[in-house]
Amino acid sequence: MEQHISLILALVVALGITAQWIAWRLHVPAIILLSVFGLLAGPVFGWIHPSEDLGTLLHPLIKLAVAVILFEGGLTLRLHELKEAASGVRRLVTLGVLFVFVLGSAAAHFIGGLSWPVAMVFGAIATVTGPTVVIPLLRQAKLRRRPASYLKWEGIVNDPTGALLAVLAFQ
Repeated sequence: MEQHISLILALVVALGITAQWIAWRLHVPAIILLSVFGLLAGPVFGWIHPSEDLGTLLHPLIKLAVAVILFEGGLTLRLHELKEAASGVRRLVTLGVLFVFVLGSAAAHFIGGLSWPVAMVFGAIATVTGPTVVIPLLRQAKLRRRPASYLKWEGIVNDPTGALLAVLAFQ
């Protein structure tokens, strides 16, 4: 069993490093290739079945990965940027979240056929942009400093806002 878990973890690390390297060589956001490699290793080829392969280790590993991602994201914060971008970020986080929540919920209900409570949870989850995705995309896009700062801080502030909205909608 321990050898099997070691092989699975080694495969995940090898695929992650390979995806990162290919993304760097092709000048594309790594999140794209990481997602493709994950889909190929899991559902497509069936090499990895996380809940079966890792068993009780799955949830602690997920929590550890989230902690590492958030810690890494926190290291890139520059509070002086937030002061400069505060008004734009405030509009994105209030009006933007409301807009995505209402339209996402309506689309999930009317197009997806979901019940209103489930559609509202979907709408809340759809509001989250997340700095782990936004920041690498901003590096690739090479935007000017001000719009990049707006989008970066919107992703950072919006993560807990969207999570709180999802919990409220779920209740």
